[in-house]
Amino acid sequence: MRLVIAQCSVDYAGRLTAHLPMATRLIMLKSDGSVLIHSDGGSYKPLNWMTPPCTVRHIEPDTEQEEAGLTELWEVSQTKTGDRLVISIAEVLADDSYEFGVDPGLVKDGVEAHLQELLAEHIETLGEGYSLVRREYMTAIGPVDILARDDGQKSVAVEIKRRGDIDGVEQLTRYLELMNRDPLLSPVNGVFAAQEIKPQARTLAEDRGIRCVVLDYDALRGMDDPETRLF
Repeated sequence: MRLVIAQCSVDYAGRLTAHLPMATRLIMLKSDGSVLIHSDGGSYKPLNWMTPPCTVRHIEPDTEQEEAGLTELWEVSQTKTGDRLVISIAEVLADDSYEFGVDPGLVKDGVEAHLQELLAEHIETLGEGYSLVRREYMTAIGPVDILARDDGQKSVAVEIKRRGDIDGVEQLTRYLELMNRDPLLSPVNGVFAAQEIKPQARTLAEDRGIRCVVLDYDALRGMDDPETRLF
């Protein structure tokens, strides 16, 4: 990863246009080909970015741009869409590169991992006639938490979260798109299971034909005592 702190302005041209006036910003150039522009406050999200695949071309400023104080320009072009991000640099304050190596990926916390184990043991929680195929079913982009079959013997991919948000739905959507290309699995339905599912995530999931299931951790552990309930 290359990290550049610079006085720069940024112009985006594509499906929409946007301009960031001259200021000190962090420019991140990642090994996956993405380019992100960050400020030092306001949000953890980048102010602007370009997703891969993209190319970065260094351009010498013309006379008018040099007179305006610019020392170099970077033109970031998105290969598929043709969108452009032009970074106009007046001063580079720092320029460092780091080798991160292979990332091991996200490790589930104890509760989330235990939820997967418990749901695999009690797969009928998803519905009568459901059966477990395997946990951590590997795909080309990562493991699906649970692969199961419903009462009609159709494949079901289950993504499990402690708190279900939009990112989890997007993750399951990518798995489903890939798995449905496999004639031995297709058609594959999706289940988004969590202890708590945010309304926006539920809306997105249902719009994509993904069923949402709220998991009761205590019930799965056999700690739900009906005698202690008011209802």
